[in-house]
Amino acid sequence: MTSPAAATADRTAARESAERHLRALVGRDDAVLREDQWSAIEALAVDRRRALVVQRTGWGKSAVYFVATLLLREAGAGPTVIVSPLLALMRNQIAAAERAGIRAVTINSTNNDQWEPIHAAINNGEVDVLLVSPERLNNPGFRDEVLPRLAATCGLLVVDEAHCISDWGHDFRPDYRRIRTLLDELPTGIPVLATTATANARVTGDVAEQLSGSRSLDEVLVLRGTLDRESLRLGVLRLKTPEQRLAWLADHLASQPGSGIVYCLTVAATSEVATYLRQRGLDVAAYSGQTEAEERHRLEADLVAGRVKALIATSALGMGFDASLGFVVNLGAPSSPVAYYQQVGRAGRNTDEATVVLLPQIEDRDIWAYFASLAFPREELVRQTIEVLAERGTMSTAGLETYVDLSRNRLETMLKVLDVDGAVRRVRGGWEATGQPWTYDAERYARVTEAREREQAAMLAYLDADMCRMRYLRAQLDNPDASDCGRCDNCGGLDLSAEVSQAAVEAAQEQLSRPGVPVEPRKMWPTALANMGIDLKGKITGQASEGRAVARLTDLGYGQQLRELLRDDVPDGPVPVPLVKAVVQVLNDWRPSVDAIVVVESTRRGALTQDLADGLSRYLRVPVIGSFALVDVDVPPGAGATNSAQRVSAVRRRSRLLLDDDSVRGRRVLLVDDQVNTGWTLTLAAQQLHEAGAEAVLPLVLAVQA
Repeated sequence: MTSPAAATADRTAARESAERHLRALVGRDDAVLREDQWSAIEALAVDRRRALVVQRTGWGKSAVYFVATLLLREAGAGPTVIVSPLLALMRNQIAAAERAGIRAVTINSTNNDQWEPIHAAINNGEVDVLLVSPERLNNPGFRDEVLPRLAATCGLLVVDEAHCISDWGHDFRPDYRRIRTLLDELPTGIPVLATTATANARVTGDVAEQLSGSRSLDEVLVLRGTLDRESLRLGVLRLKTPEQRLAWLADHLASQPGSGIVYCLTVAATSEVATYLRQRGLDVAAYSGQTEAEERHRLEADLVAGRVKALIATSALGMGFDASLGFVVNLGAPSSPVAYYQQVGRAGRNTDEATVVLLPQIEDRDIWAYFASLAFPREELVRQTIEVLAERGTMSTAGLETYVDLSRNRLETMLKVLDVDGAVRRVRGGWEATGQPWTYDAERYARVTEAREREQAAMLAYLDADMCRMRYLRAQLDNPDASDCGRCDNCGGLDLSAEVSQAAVEAAQEQLSRPGVPVEPRKMWPTALANMGIDLKGKITGQASEGRAVARLTDLGYGQQLRELLRDDVPDGPVPVPLVKAVVQVLNDWRPSVDAIVVVESTRRGALTQDLADGLSRYLRVPVIGSFALVDVDVPPGAGATNSAQRVSAVRRRSRLLLDDDSVRGRRVLLVDDQVNTGWTLTLAAQQLHEAGAEAVLPLVLAVQA
């Protein structure tokens, strides 16, 4: 048995070694560990415990697990496995690790050609740190062949962004739930670290409970520090119109310190805002989940190095610990204070002062409502999915779409949850039912929904709060001892000017008032339509040509007018005059060569679409020769709208081309509708028009969904 004196000496030696590693990691000879950092490292590397660290961005969580890794490796432990959802963070972490002599590699969706060599290097003991994305944990090959070996031989498991484990968290990800299974499979004595910068008391408790597994909750060390960010100066600026908000960015972004991020709520907005700001002479670029991986990597490097003033980004942008940004501006409010705190935490690292500005928009709540609609499906749809798999065996997600009316993303998310719950299992080729009993936890899902609604209300309250902004956010995170920061607009430490130049406003008005976005034709039929008795597959013949819409519903300009017009509670009627003018401008810019019009009939907007078609007939001086008519009113208007296979089936039952005569043969047809959601109505109408002899079909609609 080790004597108390010897144990103390061992801990002293371990701390000295830890601080030697820290100096190598950060490249500074004067670097020392703070007491709370040492407490975490000690728990992991000396006591081999499980720990949850909830600390603000920039606190040094990465240093904790890298230093602990070096200590454990010196003691003969296996490699550290880090589960991280952010590819940019992975790249920065690998670069930092290499500076300290740590051999780090990553397995993620962008480097699958390197997986086999990486697996071999791990087996040969040539890897100190393996970073994996959470999606890898349930890849059948990785889960069945690599994960058990890692669980048996790893020296430390790290779960980064650990709030994603909890469905109470603002960014719950089903793939993270697989970590619970991994925790149960770890041999005794393997330490585990979970880290996050954004977790309130409920999320902290939930993650700690999951971290404990079959152990007592008391065995998990929870280190929760102050979440105050001393460098951040928070402010809210209410500007009435989209033009004013864009103009404010054009006039004030250049004066912000260093480089930074302008967060937008939609992909479309990132492109629109970036285009405008570049026209106003600012060096910016758009960034979203749709940006190619190589381009994302380049843009992230440009931002960190200060080669761009700003990235105009969705929440897909997550920076690593080497980033040092001078400002974050949110064009539109995230749906919760916790999510907002995480985004603004990108700024003010390694800087004395950083500006954080929120520019709320009228349409924010509509966007929140859309994302809220993607919640866990109703019980009947879940059970239908399980029954289909039980009856038909292994099926791909695409194959399941022909039986279950859910979008691809919602179906994938639901299947991941069911996988962790044990009801289904991902296998090579798709998914299979396990036959295990499963209970729909309606009460929990309802509580999560209520929590989301409270978060939205809290975000709205933040906009109007007259108290200290940082204190408000820290209170939302259940951060103890929060006091006034003295730096925000309410404390008097930040004076935000609402002034915008007339030139910037006029330029914004010109961009936002120019209608017209492309409507791209569908090119391929959904997979497995034969399951529904539909003989369509592969490439679509009889495609529509590229069409036009006045705007996207998410656009900053005409998008707002179109959202108001197409609300369910707005009565049907003719096209409003401002939108008539917009349609005319689209036609003048587009100049489609057509000699006939066909209108898509609508139960909800019949008067609107007919008025649009009649007006186009008068303006273009071409006749309306028929309709894509409603022939089965028992099929609801939105049937299958979330699922391509289901939508094709519904539209085929619901509508059919009806012509006044055979006059469509050889003609170029303008196909008119109020809006495009999935694109399948226009696709099927175009196909039937081509079969009837039309030379070309050019869609024209008021709005596109996204």
